[in-house]
Amino acid sequence: MRRYLFVDDNLEFAENLVEIAGDCGCDCEMAAGGAEAMERVSRTRFDAVVTDMRMPGMGGAALVHEIRRVDPGLPAVVLTAHAADAALEAARREGLLAVLAKPAPIDRLLTLLGAARRDGLLAVLEDDPALLDNLTEALRMRGFAAVTASTVLDTDRLGPVRPFAALADLRLPGGPDGEAVRRLTARFPGIPVVAVTAFPAAAPEGAHATFGKPFDTAALLDVVERIHSGRTSSQ
Repeated sequence: MRRYLFVDDNLEFAENLVEIAGDCGCDCEMAAGGAEAMERVSRTRFDAVVTDMRMPGMGGAALVHEIRRVDPGLPAVVLTAHAADAALEAARREGLLAVLAKPAPIDRLLTLLGAARRDGLLAVLEDDPALLDNLTEALRMRGFAAVTASTVLDTDRLGPVRPFAALADLRLPGGPDGEAVRRLTARFPGIPVVAVTAFPAAAPEGAHATFGKPFDTAALLDVVERIHSGRTSSQ
């Protein structure tokens, strides 16, 4: 049975989510704010947490940051009625499974929660916005969260997280081919890199796999799943 934590200072809204997920056979708990949520996370192993963005005291971004210290592999979904909230960028840097608008689209939320994988965070390096969106959505639907970078400098700015693997375009603005990958692997020694490139001959030595553009997304995701399965089975 999967176990979820719903965090919202609107108790009626949180109770509604708990009831809906519970009717689907899930074990659910709720918290009225960040401090209470941290108490629950510290003593219970959840499969995912869903948190409101704006709450008195500890908001959603701060909560996800604190959760990463206690349970770094816990998938997190943020709900917000304020798409332009400046704190959302800080939350995304912590590696979110998704950001959803309030009121929550229930079917999509339940689908994401059902697929969510613990320790399922990837770094995705890609400067094509459309391809980046497609990749992160495809990953999301298989339960993987992502932190993203679109330039070499962005790679240096990835949040305080530990991805289990990287999907990396070898040619990003701000440096020579492969520079973003070199910086990423220096920061995360041993991280498996799946290279995605229109120039297969430039694939870095030691890449776990290389996909030439255009590529078969399903085949790429299968490689990601095998990396994740190998990592989790060895823990």
